[in-house]
Amino acid sequence: MIRTAQSKDALAIADIYNHYILNTHVTFEENQVVEQTIKDRIFAYSKLPWLVFEENNLVLGYCYAVPWKPRSAYRYTLETSIYISPKHQQKQIGKQLYSYLIHQLKENEYYSLLAGIALPNEGSIRFHEKLGFRKVGQLEQVGFKFNRWIDVGYWELNFQKEINLPSKNLP
Repeated sequence: MIRTAQSKDALAIADIYNHYILNTHVTFEENQVVEQTIKDRIFAYSKLPWLVFEENNLVLGYCYAVPWKPRSAYRYTLETSIYISPKHQQKQIGKQLYSYLIHQLKENEYYSLLAGIALPNEGSIRFHEKLGFRKVGQLEQVGFKFNRWIDVGYWELNFQKEINLPSKNLP
């Protein structure tokens, strides 16, 4: 079942995320997060989707969208992230979860989604490209984790839809 993340999910989300923090370069966080950190993040972006995939009362994965940058001209662009429990990968959970997120965002005012992928990461690249994302750029040696430099590629999904733009410039 896919549903909106709640405060009660924060510990399970932290456990999933901490695996990636401690064992992979896919996130540039280097210190484990605690339950309260996740609660704070869910609350900080409560106007945007934070979703979990739950089965038998266990959170097996989660995904979310956050503003890409704070400047007002970026208001139609979001950055997305997804993490699946290592024990439950290759079960189509990620595809279901991310597809649901994309559908929710497409139905709202958003136009462009960005996914930053720490490289190398062929699995994440294939995953995003199967869902319609395309590579639009690469930043070299912008992260340093596990005693090595890491590049980040950016993949983008544009909805190619008309959006209701304001008739005048924002203040």
